[in-house]
Amino acid sequence: MSLKHVYLIFCVLGAALPLSQFVPWLIANGADLPLFFDQLLVNSISRFFVFDVVISALVLITLIVVESNRLAIKKGWLAIVATLCVGVSLGLPLFLYQRQLKLETDSQSVT
Repeated sequence: MSLKHVYLIFCVLGAALPLSQFVPWLIANGADLPLFFDQLLVNSISRFFVFDVVISALVLITLIVVESNRLAIKKGWLAIVATLCVGVSLGLPLFLYQRQLKLETDSQSVT
């Protein structure tokens, strides 16, 4: 199995697992943002994870912008959208997949 296939598997898991928790909550509560943030920030441990994920997302978005420009990855913005819509769990493996495709394409064109 190639590295790009591993990244695709992580994309599926990175989307399916978080959404499997969020979609039922959304169905039960609707787009109730005050309730969402009340439950998200309910205690110190949940805030720890929120801050960790937010910082990780900012670092990932920075990496995506820099590496997309450096390697001329045309659709790097898709990984930013995935990060903002689902989270780092989808955005990171999606970008790594895009990056791997670009590296493989570039190495084939050199040879």
